[in-house]
Amino acid sequence: MSFVIVLFFLSYPIVGLSDAAENWQLGFQDPATPIMEGIINLHHDLMFFVCVISIFVTWMLIRTLWHFNQYRSEIPSSLSHGTLIEIIWTVTPAFILLVIAIPSFSLLYAMDEIISPAITIKTLGHQWYWSYEYSDYLNEQSESIAYDSYMIPEEDLDFGQLRLLEVDNRMVIPINTHVRLIVSAADVLHSWAVPSLGIKCDAIPGRLNQTSLFIKREGVYYGQCSEICGINHGFMPIVVEAVSLPKYIFWISNKLSE
Repeated sequence: MSFVIVLFFLSYPIVGLSDAAENWQLGFQDPATPIMEGIINLHHDLMFFVCVISIFVTWMLIRTLWHFNQYRSEIPSSLSHGTLIEIIWTVTPAFILLVIAIPSFSLLYAMDEIISPAITIKTLGHQWYWSYEYSDYLNEQSESIAYDSYMIPEEDLDFGQLRLLEVDNRMVIPINTHVRLIVSAADVLHSWAVPSLGIKCDAIPGRLNQTSLFIKREGVYYGQCSEICGINHGFMPIVVEAVSLPKYIFWISNKLSE
């Protein structure tokens, strides 16, 4: 019996704390930030209205085709318009849009809000890699933490690593901490996007865009450049590793001592 249990567990891969797209995935990745949770909840709420409206309109079309055709009604109706029905089909969609707009606008404002960040990280897009700078921390030479993040080639991947998604240097940030990202580019347009975090921020040369992060759980989150930026656009992934605050402090101290 014990041999069967061991064989069962060996036949399945070990599941790690990583958030990446799966084969044939149709839904969202698991949310790790309040913003992504809000996006998913808004999507589910909108799908309710979409389903109800689709069923109602389909039923009306089928009923109209069934009852009002030349075989069932040889004498066409002389009705050209109706005040009541026109008021109903004007007011009802307007009311539905109003109901949708309230949570939509609140989520939109929440995505643009920057709440007293404890950490600021500058993200710079290049052809075709990312560079990160932690300007809040300085070493003895008054130099900030800065490093480049390149995709790991397929032949250098270790067992269990994800093809086209792994990098040599990850962005490391603490959980339950307000982080501000300043995003720009050094050459052409890029876009820093991580689905599980609910972030997609354009990197534009000569311009600074900013967005905020508040990750609620530890894990490794994968993303990619989401703006066509040249021949190797599909080979500049993004990996964000969210750790506890003590682990983050230990990582920062190691970076400063390098």
